[in-house]
Amino acid sequence: MKQVHPHSNSQGAVSSDGGAAMGEHAVLEVREKPVLPKPGTTVHTGTPVGTSSRMIDCITAPLYAAIDLGSSNCRLLVARPCNDGFKVIDAFSRVVRLGEGVREKGYLCEAAMDRAIDALRVCAKKLRKHPGASLRAVATEACRSANNRDDFIQRVRDETGISLDIINPDEESRLALQACSALLDERPYAVVFDIGGGSTEICWIKVDNTGKTQCIETLSMPCGVLCLTERYASVEERRQRFEAMRTEIRERLEEFASRNCCSDMLDDDKVQMVGTSGTVTTFCGIALGLERYERHKVDGSDLRFDDAERVTELLLRMESDKRKGHPCIGNQRAELMDAGAAIFAAIRDIWPLATLKVADRGLREGILVDLMRADGHAIDPCDARRHTVSHIKANS
Repeated sequence: MKQVHPHSNSQGAVSSDGGAAMGEHAVLEVREKPVLPKPGTTVHTGTPVGTSSRMIDCITAPLYAAIDLGSSNCRLLVARPCNDGFKVIDAFSRVVRLGEGVREKGYLCEAAMDRAIDALRVCAKKLRKHPGASLRAVATEACRSANNRDDFIQRVRDETGISLDIINPDEESRLALQACSALLDERPYAVVFDIGGGSTEICWIKVDNTGKTQCIETLSMPCGVLCLTERYASVEERRQRFEAMRTEIRERLEEFASRNCCSDMLDDDKVQMVGTSGTVTTFCGIALGLERYERHKVDGSDLRFDDAERVTELLLRMESDKRKGHPCIGNQRAELMDAGAAIFAAIRDIWPLATLKVADRGLREGILVDLMRADGHAIDPCDARRHTVSHIKANS
C-alpha cells in the first residue's frame, strides 16, 4: 500500500525516550485532547446503493441528540441532517470513570455516580439550548454489570431529566458497526472491534458486493481498559503486567476466531479490520506525530500493524509523566494506555493482518443515524477521508 501523508483537511511520533524514533515531533507541551467534532462541522455521508439522495435544508432540519454513558466517558452529540450527512451542532465529552470498582464490588460507587451525574447535568444544560431535539441516551457495561443500576438510572432521571437506556452487548455492537460501516472496503469479511472502559466488543462481519453488512457473530468480553487496569494493578513489573493482560485477551479470543474459521479467511486475503476506541485513535495519533490530536486526520486512516507494534514498545518504555504530557494521550488516559495496548495487541495476534482502518466514531454516531433514518432521512454511516498514516521510522 502506498504510504501518503495526511492532508490538513482530513478528521495523533512521540518523544523517543529510549524507544523508536517517531518522526519529527517530540512532546511539545501538555494540551487537553480535543476529541470532539467541532460544532458547525458537516459530516458527509455516502448514499446507499439504490437510494436517491435528496437535498436537506441544513438550517431548518430537525435536531437529533445522542448520549453515550460508558464505563470511562460520558459523551453527547447534537446534530441535524444535512444533504447526505449530518451537521454537528453541539458536542461534549468528559471522563467520568463510572465503572470504577464495579468488577470488584458489583455496584456503582457513590463518587463515580456523582461524576457521571455532574457530566449528565452538563449534557442536560446543552440540550436545553436545543429545544425539540430528539434524544436517545444509552448506558453500557458499567450499568449492565452493577447491581444498583436501577437506583442509578432513577437518580439520573430525577436529577437531570435524562432517561438512560441500558443497552445489551448486541445493540452496542450494532450501533458501533452502523457508525463504522462506511469505512469497509470490498473484502467479504471484516473484524470490527470497540475497546471500551468496561468491555470490549468484537464483531465478525460479512460484507456483500453492495457494501451491505451482516453481523455473523458478536463477542462481548468483560475486559475494558478500566477494569483490566484495576484487575492487574497488583502486578508491579510493567512488561509482565502487559504480557499477562495480552495473554488473557488472546485466550478469550481464540475460540471465537476458531469457531468462525477466521484463519482460513486470512490466508485468502478476505478479511479487513476496523477499530473504534480511544486506544486505537490514540495509537494512530501517536503514529501520525501530531502536535495535538486532530480527529479529522485520524478518522478513516490506515494504521499499519508494524507501526502499532512500534507505538506499543514506545508506550511501554515511556514514563508516567511523559504519557500524561503527550498531546495525544493526556493525564486522564495515561494510566489506561497499557491495558488498551494489551487488548489491541491481542486482537492483532489473533488476526495478523497488515493494516486496520481507524474510526473516531462510535455509539453516538450510530444512534444519530438510527434517529434520522426513523424520520425518513436518507442517512448513511459517516463517510470519511481515507489516507494512510506516515510510516514510523525504525531504530537506526
